[in-house]
Amino acid sequence: MSGADVSGVVRVIDADTIDVGGTRVRLHAIDAPEQDQACLTEQGLPFACGIWASAQVDAAFGGRIATCARVDTDKYGRMVARCHVAGLDIGQEAVAQGWAFAYRRYGMDYDLEEKAAYVADRGLHGFRVQSPAQFRVTRARGRIPPDPACRIKGNISKNGQIYHLPGQAFYERTGINEARGERWFCAEAEARAAGWRRARR
Repeated sequence: MSGADVSGVVRVIDADTIDVGGTRVRLHAIDAPEQDQACLTEQGLPFACGIWASAQVDAAFGGRIATCARVDTDKYGRMVARCHVAGLDIGQEAVAQGWAFAYRRYGMDYDLEEKAAYVADRGLHGFRVQSPAQFRVTRARGRIPPDPACRIKGNISKNGQIYHLPGQAFYERTGINEARGERWFCAEAEARAAGWRRARR
């Protein structure tokens, strides 16, 4: 319905979410790594693929004029739409270049583009990537302590083994993935004895 369409300058939030003018738009039928999501290279080294994917979309479309046709509204109240810049479908281009994945749960629009990118090892397909949907579930699960008495988060990052206390700057956004060796602690002394060090802030 044309009355629900929007157009305006693109500001990239991440590889599947943009602002068009003053409207937050979730691109239809694609899913991209979260900004804080890391992937692994073939050599097993961590790579900030969420930031990378967002940067690719920004370089291609940021600051340009887009027109978006509404498809739906998501549970967060965002407009879900197909958006075009100079005749290019942003979602289609993102999937074709390997900056995002086809989100088949919401549509098969870009299924063939993803298969072609996969065969060519293009973009994200050249890395070991957890599906963004699975990453969000894992991250959400890892934020709430299974034992309310043991709330210290023992996180493993490029900076080593660091523990976060409730109230510290990155506590809320830190998720614990026990499959990676991360863990919960009940006391700072326990964390230090296990080889973790306190986060600076």
